[in-house]
Amino acid sequence: MTFSPRFASANRAVLAACVVLALGLTACRDKEEAAAPAPAAQTAPPPAPPAPELKDVIEHDPRYVVGISFPPEARQYPGLAVALQRYADGARADLIKAVQAADPAKQTSPYDLTLNFSMLVQTPELVAVAADGSSYTGGAHGDPLVARFVWLPKQDRMLTANDLFANATAWNTISDYAREQLHAALSQRIDADELPPAERAETIRTVGRMIDEGTQPTAATFAAFEPIPAPAPDGERLMGLRFVFPPYQVGPYVDGVRTVEVPTALLTPLLVPQLKPLFVDVKPPQTDASDEGDAAGLPQIAK
Repeated sequence: MTFSPRFASANRAVLAACVVLALGLTACRDKEEAAAPAPAAQTAPPPAPPAPELKDVIEHDPRYVVGISFPPEARQYPGLAVALQRYADGARADLIKAVQAADPAKQTSPYDLTLNFSMLVQTPELVAVAADGSSYTGGAHGDPLVARFVWLPKQDRMLTANDLFANATAWNTISDYAREQLHAALSQRIDADELPPAERAETIRTVGRMIDEGTQPTAATFAAFEPIPAPAPDGERLMGLRFVFPPYQVGPYVDGVRTVEVPTALLTPLLVPQLKPLFVDVKPPQTDASDEGDAAGLPQIAK
């Protein structure tokens, strides 16, 4: 078969056009690939900041004195150490702010911050630290500083009052129990003081109102708590929680810090499931008259 020169020329033109089109498409693709941003290189997360050294602080100044002490054992837990340092720094910052705001000519004595952190419990499962002290910035007495820090080492987090119970209504039970214990303790103190009838009635009224207002059924009310270790052989488990109330919360300043111990028997039905293994099991109350604890209906620690 033969083709005319005109047909061959047309064929070559079409072929040339196809080649040009293919080259153009390739060039466009190359430009798009060149313009596309390269995938970002994966970077490692920034390293966690080093744990504070928790160095004891002693400062003497004509206008103020600061004394802060830490337990060396707390340095083993970076997250806990950060919380302790933050609390101490905040207390010191408040004192310095008060010093700067005060008129030196009217400041009759140095302001004072005393704060002591102490280790309460240290087990593989749980660590508890108490912060107790006062900050004096004038007046009749210093402002109390009371806080508790409960750390879960294996979970690397703080255990707060909000984490304790599966249902917020559990605070009603805790509140009722705390009020009962605090009112009973108040009555015992008043009886021991042998107050005149009028003074007795006034004390019961005023302090009783403080107890009721200071034990509202909320996590914030019971924010300060500390674990109560069980006796051997269950020393690494807990037999209850001790809720701590600073001065003024459930009584006047002169009454100091008040506490209420809530036993495992009351806590266990209310706790979130994850926390129950931290507490000892309890036997149901017995009625054997030969055992005073059983006869009184007190919970017994299971052996």
